[in-house]
Amino acid sequence: MDDLYREVIIEHYKNPSYRGHLDPHDISFADNNPLCGDHIQIDLRVDKDGKVAEARFDGHGCAISQASADLLLESVIGKSLDEVKALNKQHILDLLGIDLGPVRLKCALLSLKVLKAGVYGLGEASDSLVE
Repeated sequence: MDDLYREVIIEHYKNPSYRGHLDPHDISFADNNPLCGDHIQIDLRVDKDGKVAEARFDGHGCAISQASADLLLESVIGKSLDEVKALNKQHILDLLGIDLGPVRLKCALLSLKVLKAGVYGLGEASDSLVE
């Protein structure tokens, strides 16, 4: 089963569906993981009902960070901002479907941290956003 999930991760890393920028956008935020240099920016468009209508990410980093960003954005299209705020690290782990050590976990959670900081309108992202 782990091999299937690894294939999904590699596919989302090599051929991300949500890579790019939105201009104009309603929400945009970027941050990096200083431990490894991964960087992610997320742009969102929100519809009149307060739901994520479009989402894109850009950045660089390892397969885990980039694949988790693509999978996360795929999962938030159509969700309300309140639903996005309620997401936690288990959501990312479920999307990835593999066990991760502490260093890789930081990589995987970077996109969630960036997404939630943007939705909350924070000036700086905090690791407490992903617990």
